[in-house]
Amino acid sequence: MTIFSQLDSDLLYPDSDGKPMADDTEQYRWIVIIKENLEILFAAINDVFIAADLLWYPVKSKIVSPTAPDVMVVFGRHKGKRRSYRQWQEDNIPPQVVFEILSLSNNQEEMDRKLEFYDTYGVEEYYLYDPESYELEGWLRQDQHLTKLWQMDGWTSPRLRIRFATGQGELVIYRPDGQRFLTSVELQQQVEQAQLLLQQERLRAEQERLRAEQLAAYLRSLGVDPDNLP
Repeated sequence: MTIFSQLDSDLLYPDSDGKPMADDTEQYRWIVIIKENLEILFAAINDVFIAADLLWYPVKSKIVSPTAPDVMVVFGRHKGKRRSYRQWQEDNIPPQVVFEILSLSNNQEEMDRKLEFYDTYGVEEYYLYDPESYELEGWLRQDQHLTKLWQMDGWTSPRLRIRFATGQGELVIYRPDGQRFLTSVELQQQVEQAQLLLQQERLRAEQERLRAEQLAAYLRSLGVDPDNLP
């Protein structure tokens, strides 16, 4: 591709829709929680690409407008930098899982359009969460179309293997190992707690070593070789 064709392509398929990533703190908080915890979950698998608020162009067409899922997960595509997700440059693999987090600026017509878009272009799982009402909705691809899931409390994503709990207020998401998705503050607190426990263990081991040396010195003062004790 020449530099001119690259510039033409960039003009035809811009990397920004001019809209903010989030409209309020709760929407942003949940986008970050889901995206970053999924990054952690799939950190060791190189061909799982995860992004937030990235424009997805499903086809190479000026007629079809792109959309930017709040979070999208693509199995079969390598991690790395992208300015947008142009599907024809990605082995024509669509995002298999997408998340949308509602804000007050969203309306039913807009969300209906997104559902139709995801249904048309191959999304396998679609999750829509409202942090104000704590309502989680989900759709799963069955018979070539996204079908509404009517029981979300306890639902486990077939692709991600994460479990959703909606029965006690705010959404809780659990990893396959049973650990819940944490905020960045909670993750940092876990790191600090682990570091504190490690320091305490090192201090305990050092105290044990000093006590052993003191005992050995005492035995030697009595004429007993501690190395020859039965």
